[in-house]
Amino acid sequence: MNRKANAVWQGNGKEGKGQLTTQSGVLSNNPYGFNTRFETEPGTNPEELIAAAHAGCFTMALAFQLQGAGFTADELRTEAVVSLEKDGDGFTITASALTLTAKISGIDQQKFDELAGIAEKNCPVSKVLNAKISLKATLQG
Repeated sequence: MNRKANAVWQGNGKEGKGQLTTQSGVLSNNPYGFNTRFETEPGTNPEELIAAAHAGCFTMALAFQLQGAGFTADELRTEAVVSLEKDGDGFTITASALTLTAKISGIDQQKFDELAGIAEKNCPVSKVLNAKISLKATLQG
């Protein structure tokens, strides 16, 4: 399976502008640039997209772990915060912090923690990130 996205850029690094388009069409010429990445201008940026990918991938991986163990989530809600830090002359993504809040009938804390940990370590996006990944998982009653 291959998925693709395209980036188009015009101009230099700081004043230039780009557009991102995905194969599915969910993103279609969405703007990105210095102002959307390092300031608060409307548009997207690579770190936001990685955060969305990590949150989505982990959450789906957990749903499959739960299914395999005989559970079905009432709701899994995950936030991913990706950290971009200065590294010499450039930048490095150093971390992705996952925060999960889950409603799952009939599961105990130990099994929940076990399955969430397996999902975090085995979701494909976790595997591709060369960054510190943390998980804070809360099971709601």
